[in-house]
Formats: sequence, structure tokens, C-alpha cells
Amino acid sequence: MIAMPCPAQDGPEPHLLTIEEYAALGETERGYTELQEGCLLMSPSPSRAHMRVSARLHHQVEAQLPPELDISLEVDIDLRLSAPGEPSTSRRPDLIVYDRAAADRADREGTMLRAADVVLVVEVVSPTSRRMDRLIKPIDYAQAGIPDYWVVDPADGVSLIAHRLTDEGRYTAEQPTTGVFEAVRPFPVKVDLDALA
Repeated sequence: MIAMPCPAQDGPEPHLLTIEEYAALGETERGYTELQEGCLLMSPSPSRAHMRVSARLHHQVEAQLPPELDISLEVDIDLRLSAPGEPSTSRRPDLIVYDRAAADRADREGTMLRAADVVLVVEVVSPTSRRMDRLIKPIDYAQAGIPDYWVVDPADGVSLIAHRLTDEGRYTAEQPTTGVFEAVRPFPVKVDLDALA
């Protein structure tokens, strides 16, 4: 990811964006963006292999979801790490699993999904996102209270590291899994990792 200059306002100081200002930007011409503490982050478009892993994982997980949950590719989440009107943080994970009723509310209100609506975020590691996915995003997702975070790494065979939120508000990471990944939370799921490549 590359930090883009914060949008300028009339004065010499950069203007840090709120979640509302970020949402009002819509899709940017320069590609995939996220908002980190009021500044835009840009990432190159995902590779074909990255998208294939994401799509295949989406297909496997979707088939196992309970009826109250849904899954989407690359949807913005308001992490709610700052007070309203303050510089904000929004992430756009490769996959998210979220509460259907909350998504309906967000659609009616024209707002982003909130971290409280999300039970699982998944990032598929790219060469340019390795540090962000493994070090920065786990801190943000844990502070936002998202119960489960998976890091899927397609390098040298597909592996998955599951992070679980503790009562102390931090993630604990399990050992990397290859072959078949199984979990009981946030819902019972079994993923054939070899079939993602």
C-alpha cells in the first residue's frame, strides 16, 4: 500500500478525512483505497491469482454460512476507531462476513458497514501487502472489536493463519494451517486451502 497525500483544503495544512468525507469520494480513479487516520492509502489492483484465491474462498465459505450471515468481496468497513467528525479509519478487506440485518440497515441509511456488524475479516496476502496484512491491520481490526481475522497467504502453497479476539481486546494467532482449515467460530466452517490456488 502507498500513502497518498492527504487532501488539501484552502490553507497550507492537509485536511484529514472523516468517514463521511471518505464515503462521499466514491470510487477513486487511481484504484483501490482505504482510509487510515484520515489519509487515503492506495494499493495496486490485485493480481489475477489473488482474485482467484479470494473468489474461491468466497465460494467455499458462502456455502457454509448460517442464514443470519452474509459474505462480500472488498467492501468498506467503518472501523469506528475515532469520534464522529474526527479523522477516521476505514478498511476494505478482501472478504468480510457480516450480519445480514445490519447490512440491510446500512443500505437503507446509505452508510458503510460498521465493525460491530462484522464477525470475520479476511485478507489475502500480496507481495505489496504482507507487512500491512500481518502487522498493521490486525491491530486495527482488534481495536475495532472484530472477533475473527484470517490471513490467507498464497505464496508457496496456500496457508491460513486464524486470529481470535481475546477478552483483552487483542488477537491471538494460531499456527499456520495448510491443507484443510476447520473452525467452529465465528460459525462452523471447513476450507479446502489447496482448492484455492
